[in-house]
Amino acid sequence: MPRFAANLSLLYTEHSFLDRPAAAARDGFAAVECQFPYEHPAAALSERLASAGLPLVLMNAPPGDWAGGERGLACLPGRNDDFRRSVDEALVYAQAVDCPRVHVMAGCLPQGTERAALQAAYIERLAWAAAQAATAGVDLLIEPINQRDMPGYFLNRQDHAHEIVSLVGAANLKVQMDLYHCQVVEGDVAMKLRHYLPQGRVGHLQIAGVPARQEPDAGELNFAYLFEVIDALGYEGYVGCEYRPRAGTSEGLGWRPGG
Repeated sequence: MPRFAANLSLLYTEHSFLDRPAAAARDGFAAVECQFPYEHPAAALSERLASAGLPLVLMNAPPGDWAGGERGLACLPGRNDDFRRSVDEALVYAQAVDCPRVHVMAGCLPQGTERAALQAAYIERLAWAAAQAATAGVDLLIEPINQRDMPGYFLNRQDHAHEIVSLVGAANLKVQMDLYHCQVVEGDVAMKLRHYLPQGRVGHLQIAGVPARQEPDAGELNFAYLFEVIDALGYEGYVGCEYRPRAGTSEGLGWRPGG
């Protein structure tokens, strides 16, 4: 049975953020994850996690100017100092809340820029960030994201993400494999799980229904089958539930095995 982590940025939004770990614990989740926790003091979040008895297993590094359309800094020309500051901030926060994984968003291609022109700088920055993360005892993750939800995003495909990880060559740089994004971009999800999980470079899985990103109980993917595939492959990590509930979070949890 996969171990499910509730994404506190999308689930339990009927509660204030710091009350969401307790809500996830009441519903039987094994862990929590979130996108950007930085508006809340790390000490306050750490106390709420401890009270709920749940670990925070994944968070994102600051993405730059989100309101202004930035979706990460790692590939953006001229933003090396900003990128390094974002990684430093994320690692300090991650250590304070005992979070072992930080997702570093790549960013969106500037208009008129070719992906190939940015790859060398992206790899160089990830190598630096992975070294900082290793010193902090943290795994660094990169995630292929579909361009329907995030137009122009640099990293879209599983094979490209694994190529980047191989080129960087850092043991603590891994792929965050979101099955929702994988299905939207390329499909063949079960075979990709069978191909990539045994290689040991997938550091975290995430799920959501396709195409609407709702509970994983309807749509294009048969999650009951995919959970069996994940179990059969011996995956021991967490499966993050990063979806938008149709109504209340607790009311929509009937999709969970045994739920």
